[in-house]
Amino acid sequence: MFRLSHYMKELVTPTAVRQRSRDVRPVVIWNLTRRCNLKCRHCYAVAADQHFPGELTPEEAIGVLDDLAAFRIPALILSGGEPLSRGDTLDLARRAKGHGLYTALSSNGTPITGRVADEVAEVGFDYVGISLDGIGSTNDWFRGANGAFDAALAGVRACKARGIKVGLRFTMTSDNADQLPDLLALAENEGVEKFYLSHLVYAGRGNKHRTDDVEWPVTRHAMDLLIDRAWHAVLMGREFDIVTGNNDADAVYFLRWAAARFPEERIVHLKAHLEAWGGNSSGLGVANIDTQGIVHPDTYWSGYAIDSVRKRPFSAIWQDANEPMLAALRTRPRPLKGRCGACAYKSICGGNTRIRALQLTGDPWQADPACYLSDAEIGLTSGDTQPARASVTPYRGQRHDPAHRYV
Repeated sequence: MFRLSHYMKELVTPTAVRQRSRDVRPVVIWNLTRRCNLKCRHCYAVAADQHFPGELTPEEAIGVLDDLAAFRIPALILSGGEPLSRGDTLDLARRAKGHGLYTALSSNGTPITGRVADEVAEVGFDYVGISLDGIGSTNDWFRGANGAFDAALAGVRACKARGIKVGLRFTMTSDNADQLPDLLALAENEGVEKFYLSHLVYAGRGNKHRTDDVEWPVTRHAMDLLIDRAWHAVLMGREFDIVTGNNDADAVYFLRWAAARFPEERIVHLKAHLEAWGGNSSGLGVANIDTQGIVHPDTYWSGYAIDSVRKRPFSAIWQDANEPMLAALRTRPRPLKGRCGACAYKSICGGNTRIRALQLTGDPWQADPACYLSDAEIGLTSGDTQPARASVTPYRGQRHDPAHRYV
């Protein structure tokens, strides 16, 4: 996740650079259930409104949660499916808060009404992220249900009325990219504190619809708009947090934007902050536990199973020095190939999102096809003004078993 507003503020009010500790604890995104009342086109969990066997029992979930707390993870994000469709989600959230964990809820927003909204407020979530993929009928088409937009917006308003910090989450594709200005306006009008733009990841139904990914000029236009809004908020002293996810080239694009407008000493300072952040954090600062208790390097990498919390605690799994993929992901620089391997900004981007490369080539270390920067912009010698758009034809190699190791 690239915290655009945070780094924008560094250009105005510089702070000391904090180097990342070697003893990193991950933010854990925990998919509690695959059940969901919606059927989104880009759902990485391939959720549906039905029971899925094999999900962790309430007793197992409590054990996992207590281990996460003892391991001192910095944040826990409860996700799904729709996490509120699981009966003990709020009980787990209360327990997490009792442990002192930063606890967030990632919801489609539609269940947050009436008594449920009251309970969500009572839990004391640090943040509730609600997904919208357009205004009105656009969102409803994306989410596979008429009335989904109105219900989600009601959930946003219910959170605001109860003093809950809430943000909008937007996954951008070629079908809804034109909705971005309206969604930003909606966030401002509703007093939403945070806006998260997610670039499309080729996982789950997002992989099925990978041809819906936006063309690079559209991505650049979206980033220009987000940068403009973040800059305006900083100048006006307004707390509106803009972040992006799943395309760490955004940080390089922002650095280049800043370099054209600020003195060199500020750019050196900003670059130091971005290098300390380090870009993509799969397998290092981010982890995923799926509904079956399988641990993955991130939420989109369901095809790579590290181990199961039913076999050993998450804390033991994550600290296993002999796990090959975790070791490779934690190497700096990573063993990247192609444009990513030759890029001058590996120390900032970290190689971007590895699952897209894997889905297209069968090799997780090949170039991320969603990098929208030209060869010249990333320090390659060809001088092309734009890279040739990579094919989105699926990789036709051997189908990967969930336990398969790619390294």
